[in-house]
Amino acid sequence: MSTMLEIQGLTKQFGQFTAVEDVSFSVGSGEVLGFLGPNGSGKSTTMKMVTGFLSPTSGTALVCGNDVTRDPITVKRHIGYLPEGAPLYEDMSPAGLFGFVANVRGLSGAARRLAIDHAVTKLQLDEVYNQQIGTLSKGFKRRVGLAQAILHDPDVLILDEPTDGLDPNQKHQVRELIAEMSADKAIVISTHVLEEVDAVCSRAIVIARGKKIADGTPTDLERRSGYYNSVSVHLHPEHIEGLRGALSGMNDISGIEVGNSDGVLAQVTVMSREGATIVEAVNTRIRENGISVEQLYVERGRLDDVFRQITSDGGAR
Repeated sequence: MSTMLEIQGLTKQFGQFTAVEDVSFSVGSGEVLGFLGPNGSGKSTTMKMVTGFLSPTSGTALVCGNDVTRDPITVKRHIGYLPEGAPLYEDMSPAGLFGFVANVRGLSGAARRLAIDHAVTKLQLDEVYNQQIGTLSKGFKRRVGLAQAILHDPDVLILDEPTDGLDPNQKHQVRELIAEMSADKAIVISTHVLEEVDAVCSRAIVIARGKKIADGTPTDLERRSGYYNSVSVHLHPEHIEGLRGALSGMNDISGIEVGNSDGVLAQVTVMSREGATIVEAVNTRIRENGISVEQLYVERGRLDDVFRQITSDGGAR
């Protein structure tokens, strides 16, 4: 896996305020990186520096070996960028916008037509191709923005909230497209939507208050959850107290959480102490005590739980 994007000590100050502080990481070909953080944590500022829209106070980014501060034009040739909010020329049509972008990207002739046709087909924009962008729904505008980002088949894709405003079917379509493109590209998805990580990312970085505070695979992050290796039990509410009694005294259990009941079944989470494997012992106690359960499974760990844990200290900037 070759390194396509290398960020080195990026820092951005606005007066006395430090929006991003000494952030470093690299992304290789074939990798989809989720760049996570609360609103105001420095995600978009970092992406703007990587793509050359903001100059860093210190540090730099290398895109396919090219320094964004020293050779910004070459860097932009290698990057496809979907900014936050997908700003577009609203008086243009997608047809006009894609033609303009193709010209800026140096595409002409058959290559130009093929690139535009490919982007339109992938994002299913045929029905609005000649419609004024200002009249499009938020979802269509987002798809137009993504289409212009992939038009020139870039080596590195920087996508800021790529599924914002899309309905569930459109989200699924865009995630499939990202997975398809990831085979030979480095893709960075800046988001605060945790389901995006599970859906498409092979790795995740968490940023808060302008600093990188976690870096690992989604599974690595899930292991940091208080719910990792806990056991979820679905049973009739009248059996809850029996379950408590059956599990009392087990050293590897830190507690029992009773969730909401739908009137028929209740969900009880048996919390694992320090991530210990408890499912076999829990199942044995349940069988020995003749407790009837409808469903039992091991928790992978909850990303939202980890996200709150590691970003809540002092709040996000």
